[in-house]
Amino acid sequence: MQQKISLKLLPAEAANPLLVVQLIARTSGIPNVTGYHILKQSIDARARTIWVNLTVQAFLDEPFTLREQPSFTWQSVTGAKRKVVIIGAGPAGLFAALRLLEAGIQPIILERGKAVRERRRDLAILNREGLVNPESNYCFGEGGAGTYSDGKLYTRSSKRGDINRILHLFVHFGAPEKILYEAHPHIGTNKLPQIITAMREKIIAAGGLFYFGQRVTDLHMNGNSLTAVQTATGDTFAADDFILATGHSARDIFTLLAHKKLHIEAKPFALGVRIEHPQQLIDSIQYRCTVRNSLLPPAAYSLVEQVAEKGVFSFCMCPGGIIAPAATTPGELVVNGWSPSKRDNAFANSGMVVQVELPDAITALRRANRWETNRRPDDPLVLLSFQQMVEQQAFAAGGGGFRAPAQRMGDFCQRKVSADLPACSYLPGLAAVGLDTVLPPFIYQSLVGGFTAFGKKMRGYFTNEAVVVATESRTSSPVRIPRDGEKLTHPQLINLYPCGEGAGYAGGIVSAAMDGERVAAAIAVRV
Repeated sequence: MQQKISLKLLPAEAANPLLVVQLIARTSGIPNVTGYHILKQSIDARARTIWVNLTVQAFLDEPFTLREQPSFTWQSVTGAKRKVVIIGAGPAGLFAALRLLEAGIQPIILERGKAVRERRRDLAILNREGLVNPESNYCFGEGGAGTYSDGKLYTRSSKRGDINRILHLFVHFGAPEKILYEAHPHIGTNKLPQIITAMREKIIAAGGLFYFGQRVTDLHMNGNSLTAVQTATGDTFAADDFILATGHSARDIFTLLAHKKLHIEAKPFALGVRIEHPQQLIDSIQYRCTVRNSLLPPAAYSLVEQVAEKGVFSFCMCPGGIIAPAATTPGELVVNGWSPSKRDNAFANSGMVVQVELPDAITALRRANRWETNRRPDDPLVLLSFQQMVEQQAFAAGGGGFRAPAQRMGDFCQRKVSADLPACSYLPGLAAVGLDTVLPPFIYQSLVGGFTAFGKKMRGYFTNEAVVVATESRTSSPVRIPRDGEKLTHPQLINLYPCGEGAGYAGGIVSAAMDGERVAAAIAVRV
């Protein structure tokens, strides 16, 4: 028979499969344990003794069989009658394409950037020379922003789709099986490119079409239908339906929609900084140790605090990670974080961000004399303008070349320009700057309150060994593209499906992938 069993183990016990079998036998009372599958694994470091919680499917008195994998059937769509243009090859676009193949519909994917491996060269130039390619960077290109930003696969959006299906699809295309059971699954920037490439090859083998270097610049409409899209190369692509999955940084798409008088809305988002500590320090705080047990992963953290009615919280925490320049336009500075699959870098970094509402943005723009006299407060691009303003201020403060303005943590809270800065993983380099001159006052003051509170929650977290780097501003889209109820179409265009993080319906790889599948399923059943 098979039995689900929960075990509370020391790290050394959890790492010893023979010992796990013995403990399963002792717990079940059945000595003949032929094997087990891990269903769920998490670490409990709340007490001085650190435990690994395992839930397993144990095979008792019956032959052990390998973990059952779901089967996926992708039809050949060469010459298919129905065609869908997908704008953007991030997780929303790729998973939408795979779901369309299952329904026998041909996906035509337009990606403004380059193929995933070619992107790597542009990222190297950005890090080494401070030159950003507006079409190929950490945000734009095959795989989207998540490909070179870590590959974290956990989400709280369980009601939006089948998370297990998304994870199994990743495994099918080459991800490690452990993402199926880890509490916080993660692939790693070094492994994601092969997985994304495998997805593209499957889509093409089934008859889907891929076009790189195709930035959409115009929409051709006939009444309440979209008939075709035009790209910067002058090419035109027609289809029955269109999925708009351009990601949170496609500002030109938001501007195009506004120019075409298609409804979009300002969406609250979060903005702040990225903070980096030595990983050994975070390990010592979280695991209460001098040297981390090699059987434990590099420690992570998740922090949240209300400061003067503003939410301050950690975002995209990267143990053993690296801070990277994530700008998409010259003259703007954005930082993000990622980790390799082993998370073996010497530093731990995390976004630390503050909620931004529409009144906050209006006040900040007016204070900076960036508010045009004829601009309406209900302009849907207000929050985007605020985001852009802060990124431009950060670039100017860093002195150009994508050097990032930075301060030691204690100095940040005392409005003191740091005399020197600690070693940091950010390759373009840092400039010692008072970040109170870069960040809007409500962001700066909220972060000061947040850092102080976090230092009390995590003894040792508040330290001048930590460096604060500006600015973390691409947490989510500052614009939402509305959808018409369960139809999932734009209210004004019956065959345009806004999708994923850029449309305001996702927040990360898994939730974007689920939204892509949801939209594709809606297209498949539409007559």
